[in-house]
Amino acid sequence: MADPRLSGSPPRPAGIRGTSLNPAGRFEVLNVEPDPDGDLDPAEQTAQRTQFLRDASVGVISRNNSPDIPFRVSLNPYRGCEHGCAYCYARPTHEYLGYSAGLDFESRIMVKERAAELLRDELSAPDWEPQWLALSGVTDPYQPVERKLGITRRCLEVLAELRHPVGIVTKNATVTRDIDLLGELARHRAVHVSISLTTLDPALRRIMEPRTSPPAARLAAIGKLAAAGIPTGVLTAPVIPGINDHELPQLLKAAREAGASYASYTLLRLPLGVKEIFVDWLVRNFPDRKDKVIHQLEAMRGGNLNDPRFGTRFRGEGGAAQRVSDLFRTVRRRLGLAESGPELAVDAFRRPGGTQMRLFPEA
Repeated sequence: MADPRLSGSPPRPAGIRGTSLNPAGRFEVLNVEPDPDGDLDPAEQTAQRTQFLRDASVGVISRNNSPDIPFRVSLNPYRGCEHGCAYCYARPTHEYLGYSAGLDFESRIMVKERAAELLRDELSAPDWEPQWLALSGVTDPYQPVERKLGITRRCLEVLAELRHPVGIVTKNATVTRDIDLLGELARHRAVHVSISLTTLDPALRRIMEPRTSPPAARLAAIGKLAAAGIPTGVLTAPVIPGINDHELPQLLKAAREAGASYASYTLLRLPLGVKEIFVDWLVRNFPDRKDKVIHQLEAMRGGNLNDPRFGTRFRGEGGAAQRVSDLFRTVRRRLGLAESGPELAVDAFRRPGGTQMRLFPEA
């Protein structure tokens, strides 16, 4: 059944955005650009209002076989993300929908209204093998509209009922709304939550991640989740040399004091059109540091701004990347943080109707 909250709902005011660019998608033949000689105010040209559009997907579980990703299946209740992080590696996925990786990605949000229903169907299939399901893996499951639509929560209701393991990554403190469901999953060793924390500076957060929760709210979320017995860690992603890399020791210390039990990081990735968007963001916000940041990224990426190779894309290579890795490992060990969340269990999984999965064949 269609969600009436989408029908006829007015688009959300634009407010602050992560980028002012809206380049043509790489699959598009035609591109419409504003007339530079027209009388429309430039601010009006780029101040797109957020629109939420129905996604007609007939399945919600995505699969990957990437050797450097720890999960094989994932669930994304939304496509596009209103958080507006200029550096987001997921931006080019919007081009498959005929949209831009720029403003469109953060202002044209595709909503999977039937996500929970489709998830139940897929987990009920006779050939489904329970395994760690990532929520989301691409776009944030707790971006602002989730407070209104509750699609992620309905998916968690299915996962909690079936006791299916799930790992969550989010930049938004709204995740604490679902402590009841996460606590139920934790009873069966079927959940861990990673809070993405990139800076402790509220002003820098507004520039880097315009519509995310402030640092203090994320640290408070770590504390609430950990206090509820939910395995909780911190993901410092992305690490951007010359912007937030100097904060790594303080980030890990604050997360540990809040209750985090594990920590990981990824180096900034700039696939496809994200490079143009990120460089424009640098020019607008850190013109004095632009050359330094770019040169350091190139030193970590074999002379390029991006290196998509498996094994190096998340960590980089060379002396500069090694120094980040050594610093992170040293501080993590000193604080007693594990490298990753606990292994998620599948033995409690039960199919709809209460039938528990048979672990061993009958004799």
